[in-house]
Amino acid sequence: MAVRLCIFGRVQGVGYRAWLTSIAEESGVEGWVRNRADGSVEALLHGDPERVQGVVEQCYRGPPWARVERIEQVRDSSIPTRGFVQRPTV
Repeated sequence: MAVRLCIFGRVQGVGYRAWLTSIAEESGVEGWVRNRADGSVEALLHGDPERVQGVVEQCYRGPPWARVERIEQVRDSSIPTRGFVQRPTV
């Protein structure tokens, strides 16, 4: 299962990407995360459906200094490279 998330709120400058990388790696979920120029964070999560859903649920909380207002979620057919990485801002 692969899902693409666009996470909105106070999610840049609060360690969200590093936090999500850690959560994904601990959960065995592959993919990537990056900041977007509009102030949101985008992520692609790929792996076992239950593990992916668990990471998605944690994304609503985020790290301590984040304030997630909403998450747009769509299924994606992409298959990321192995592991979980932070990508440059787009």
